[in-house]
This record gives sequence, structure tokens and C-alpha cells, in this order.
Amino acid sequence: MAQPPPRDAAGRAFAIPMRTRFRGVASREGVLVRGAAGWGEFSPFAEYPPSECARWWAACHEAAELGWPAPVRDRVPVNVTVPAVGPRQAARIVAEGGCRTAKVKVAEKGQSEAEDIARVEAVRDAIGAGGRVRIDVNGAWDVDRAVRMIGELDRFDLEYVEQPCATLEELARVRRRVDVPVAADESIRRAEDPLKVRAAGAADVVVLKVQPLGGVRAALRVAEACGLPVVVSSAVETSVGLAAGVALAAALPDLPYACGLATMRLLEADVCAEPLLPVDGHLPVRRPEVDPRLLADVEIEPDAWLERMAAARREWRARAGEVEAGKHDRTG
Repeated sequence: MAQPPPRDAAGRAFAIPMRTRFRGVASREGVLVRGAAGWGEFSPFAEYPPSECARWWAACHEAAELGWPAPVRDRVPVNVTVPAVGPRQAARIVAEGGCRTAKVKVAEKGQSEAEDIARVEAVRDAIGAGGRVRIDVNGAWDVDRAVRMIGELDRFDLEYVEQPCATLEELARVRRRVDVPVAADESIRRAEDPLKVRAAGAADVVVLKVQPLGGVRAALRVAEACGLPVVVSSAVETSVGLAAGVALAAALPDLPYACGLATMRLLEADVCAEPLLPVDGHLPVRRPEVDPRLLADVEIEPDAWLERMAAARREWRARAGEVEAGKHDRTG
């Protein structure tokens, strides 16, 4: 019988440069933890407080100690992600990505609408008439601008537009005024009640990310309750974190869209000798093992990250205690 991997519960902190600055982030940092089930990743962004990081810790704990539900497919279709770069570089990223779907970042701070249009046009040309193009706005537009820009960009035959505005009310207003399907991302992962997205009529598609939602099982519950088509996306993690996203996509009963999990190439390095990279537009459903030498190459002093993880863990346990207390009150 195979022995479980030795634990490294204390955690190993890492910092990996991004190939292109991504939404203001130049380096991805986090902690890797090894438990009874394998490796888990805790990598919330720097501005997130413990209250938000608690879900990221829960996802890490699930991966390291509990493992994931059984898959219903052995590979997952994925899109190539195009950062807010110039048209020539955007076309090159699409060509190198080997995918038939591309997600294009638009509305980058400091860039013009003309730059967004040129980037999307270059991606459409590179992927061809049979490929699919979607855009991601990260909530940067107001309603009127969203309606105008979606109309402008839909000449490139958009599959959907992701998070064109910041609030649920704005998403619902945009959705009523455009023909392009609307996907909700931040409205799902940062809302106190993600299910309000469906109730508000704010989206046609939901984008789910494992770490921000608290793990694969938690994300599956959200997907079931929402009752909308799901796209699984990454938070630009190492292959350890990406494996959790693949596990979610592999466990969903239906997977009508390509997933945003082919993000390994956005990083300069990885911690796995066999990283999760797409083949023929798909990622295999597997769990890559961390290579100690590769981890050592990107390892940083862990104290600050271990403190963040401990604070997130305390927050999560406090919430769990409140839930149990509420159950007791209702039954007692």
C-alpha cells in the first residue's frame, strides 16, 4: 500500500514573478502546505483581510487534509488568458496557448478604449472564426459605458462578458440592455451571499474560483444552488492551486464552457516538475507533485505569510463556532 506523503503542515512560502503585470500584481506569493491528502495552496491577494482570507485557508485545508470529490471526466477544456498587452503580444499569447477559446482582459487602469478594441480584434484574428472570444472587465465600467463598449466589441462575436460592472444591480441593468451573455465573477466570490446573483437576474453564467469560495465542495454547493452554467477559473496560482480548480471542473455534472485554468504560463516559474499546462486546449485531471528543488528556487521567508494564514484559520474557526452555536439555538 502506498504511503501518504510526509506532512509539511508548517508551510513553505513562495514568490513567483509574473510574466506580465496582471491587474497591478507583479508577483504571486503564497504558502504551500502538505498534509495527509497532498499539497494545498494558500495565496490570497495582499489587500484581502482575514475575514476574506478565511475561505482561502479553508480551500488549502481541504486540499491538504481532505482531498476532493471523485471526477466525472478525465480532462477539462480551458481558455487562454490574454492580459492587457498590446495587439502583437496578444496575438502571440493566443498562438502559443493552443486553445480554441480566449479570455481577454480589458479596462486596465491607464489604458484607452482604443487599446481594448485593438487587443480584442487581434485576439479574434489570431484565434480565427471558429474560436471563441470572451472579455473580462473586472467590474471597471459603469452601466452606460458597459452597454456602449459591449456593443462596440461584439463585432468580434463575444461569447460572453465577465463582470462588466461592480455591483449586482449594475450587472442586472446591463444584462437587460445587451444581447451578449453576462458572467458574474467578483459578485460571486466576494459577496456575502453569492446566491443573490441568480435572484437579482444579474448573470447568465457564474465564474467560480476554488480558493475564494472555500474549497471544491463549497464551490460545488454554490454551483448547485445558483443553477446557472459554470466556468471554473483560477486565481493565478501555482500548479498546486490550479489542481484544485481542475478538481472542481472535473466534478461538475455539466461543463458547457471552457474554463479559465490555463494560467500557468502567466508565471515565470512553477513549483512542480510537471506543471498543469494545456494539451489540445484541455488540462488533464491530475494532481502534480511539488518538486523540492523548484520550490527552493522560489522560496521566501515564511513568517509574514504564516501569520496571515494563522489569522485566516482563526477567522474560519470562529465562523464555524458561530454556525454551530446557531444550530444549537435553533434546536435547543
